Amino acid sequence: MDVGLREFVIDAWSWLNYKPVVAAAGRPGNRSFPELAATWLPPQEIRRLAAYKVLASYDNNQAGQLAAASGDAGALERRELGDAANLVDTALGYLLGPEQKVAVAGAEHADEEPPAPGSSEAAAVQERLRAWAEKELLALRVQQAERTAVLLGDGVYALAWSPEKQRPTLRVYDPGFYFPQWDEEEDEDFPRRVHLAWELPEDEDAGLKARLRRVTYELGPIGEDGDGAVRHYPWSPGQPSRTTCYLTDAEWALDDLKRGETVDRLPMHKAVFRVRSDGTELYRLDLMIDFVPVVHVTNTIPAGGEHWGRPVLARVLQGLDELAATDSDSSAASATTGTPIIGLAGARLPVDRATGKPERLRVEAGAVWELGETGRMDVLDTSAQLAELRSRVDHLLDRIASNSRITAAGLGTLAASEVPSGYALRLALVPLDGLVASMRLAREHKYRLLLKFVQRLFQAGRAEGWTAAGESFPARLAWAPHTPTDRAAMLDEVVTAYGAGVLSLETAVAMLVDAGYPIDDASQEVARIRAKMMEEA
Repeated sequence: MDVGLREFVIDAWSWLNYKPVVAAAGRPGNRSFPELAATWLPPQEIRRLAAYKVLASYDNNQAGQLAAASGDAGALERRELGDAANLVDTALGYLLGPEQKVAVAGAEHADEEPPAPGSSEAAAVQERLRAWAEKELLALRVQQAERTAVLLGDGVYALAWSPEKQRPTLRVYDPGFYFPQWDEEEDEDFPRRVHLAWELPEDEDAGLKARLRRVTYELGPIGEDGDGAVRHYPWSPGQPSRTTCYLTDAEWALDDLKRGETVDRLPMHKAVFRVRSDGTELYRLDLMIDFVPVVHVTNTIPAGGEHWGRPVLARVLQGLDELAATDSDSSAASATTGTPIIGLAGARLPVDRATGKPERLRVEAGAVWELGETGRMDVLDTSAQLAELRSRVDHLLDRIASNSRITAAGLGTLAASEVPSGYALRLALVPLDGLVASMRLAREHKYRLLLKFVQRLFQAGRAEGWTAAGESFPARLAWAPHTPTDRAAMLDEVVTAYGAGVLSLETAVAMLVDAGYPIDDASQEVARIRAKMMEEA
């Protein structure tokens, strides 16, 4: 059946199909996405990168400018008042909560008498990881990566061992630089080869042409010829491995690249390899680890067979377009309401002495117009239309809040008079609770993986204080409550349950931490409580 469409695409970015600017992405001469015409970009990545640019334009109040670049001249009149950025920042705030902490399983039992097996070691690892997080500004890096993930759907971390700092360093990359190479024939959860690639502008002062830089992590057999050499990694005692990770960091002049030489097929004989500070050329450098130290975070749980997340704006993008159009109409209506259109009949118009033509009348305070005996003045009243447009703005905001699952209560647009009780407010926030739970679930495993990689890099670097051999401790990023809790009610519940003997002291303190009480370390708090109880006894 001919439905008037060239093709009907359903993929991770099909929510953008309604935009003509996306349909033209990647075509030669496209003014909206000129960078997507680069020869080194794989064709299958065009839609993803185009989606990132569209979303970034909404975040920066430039969606109208992007549409105008594709030929829509009227888009320059689009009024964008920061609603998209507010939605992203609000979702990010609820996702992260007021703080995040590194937690190692078992560390909370280190101060028991006697301590649980392995709990002392877990507490020591937790302390070291928290010290690392403070030095590497983990909270700041999480803010950077997670805002990108909430806005674009994806975020990327990369770890590297620093011999000078004697610790792993953490860096956040734009997901538009991230090009994983998946082996579709093998059922793998993680890519065995990852490219981080971006263009470097021309530097006339240094005599450098425009270049492409590509950093590649690749898992492969140990040894130059893959001769079956084995290695014993400290985190896998008793399990010899034939795999290692190689790092290559190189640049290519854009003029040297031909059509078909995409990011995964660049001519190595034209590459200029970067050199490390100690003089080592970064070409297939053996990192002495058996994993790719790159972690890709998705905003949502990908569908089966997909690898990319969905941004928080995905389902409400057309609603934001409607809101911008209504704001534009409101702006025009307010102009005619504040300075109305006036029709005069039988007026004696002043004459310009120089030209002899009637002067143009202006509506301003103190203006006096002389009317004849049959003269009259009619004023066009557009206040009713302006009121209707403002009402439509409220309707669209409610619709966007509902469909994004952030809710009007979450956005702060719900009036206090509309909430009859705290229980009603709790019910109003249920969709937001589900949204935050889903977003945190999508990230849970990735942050466990990140902290596992940190421990392994410490072991590989033989850092002081870290065990030379042994499996990594299960560590996670613990999130604080995303909405305010009733501390008094939680305290009563904890005291009653602990007094009745149905909760341990460790669990009781953990519940208080989750409720937002200012307890920095649960195990230390338990130790202080027990010491005070013994003193009083």
